Amino acid sequence: MRRHALITAGSKGIGKKVTEAFLQRGCSVTVNYHTDQERVQELLKEWGPYREQLQFVQGDVTKKKDIVNMVSQAVERFGRIDYLINNAGPYIFERKKLMDYDDDEWYEMIDGNLNAVYHFLKHTIPVMRKQKFGRIITYGFQDAEHSPGWKYRSGFSAAKVGLVSLTRTIALEEAEHGITANMVCPGDIVGAMKEAGIHQAREVKDEETPIGRSGTGEDIARLISFLCDTDSDLITGSVISASGGINVVNKYPK
Repeated sequence: MRRHALITAGSKGIGKKVTEAFLQRGCSVTVNYHTDQERVQELLKEWGPYREQLQFVQGDVTKKKDIVNMVSQAVERFGRIDYLINNAGPYIFERKKLMDYDDDEWYEMIDGNLNAVYHFLKHTIPVMRKQKFGRIITYGFQDAEHSPGWKYRSGFSAAKVGLVSLTRTIALEEAEHGITANMVCPGDIVGAMKEAGIHQAREVKDEETPIGRSGTGEDIARLISFLCDTDSDLITGSVISASGGINVVNKYPK
């Protein structure tokens, strides 16, 4: 039996490294992407050996109909969904206070980071229940489980703090069905490091991180792979930081 992963925003950045990890462990993968068709064509070449276990589905995670289509396409082609990796999450890079937000920006943060997960859960959990197995991964930010304020990031932080509770609630409600749910909180992984490997990161000194190197997409992919293992069922409802020690010294990302 080949396990199947549905990964949102799995064609770029950290999501690309997560997709590669699941392909390399022999899983089939449905990769959601937003609009970049050129990127998809590049990946079809790069991931040529995995073509039979791979499909791309375009969609916007802020739209319920697109989410329903992603889940339907995954089940239609591969017959199951074992891993739901909620990698997509809109983010406003401009630093602005709540009073400077437009309504559309606020709703994009809530819809893309919280409501999207609700819709994915509603349509994937029934599949996982039938299988008596499922692994759900959400993404947060450093110390999200403690509901901190985050200046200039009110919409994003509000959605992610709500997602902590949702993740933990699902972990409790679905435990009897063999389903786990955990949140991963990446450190400040930026630029090329999102698609880099650990060995590459070790070649570049990072004075801001206690361990001396930046985090990478590979770090997050390794953590997610572990949490999704069949024998990792004892770990559920957890919020796990991978920040190289930054979370220990309470140094928040900008």
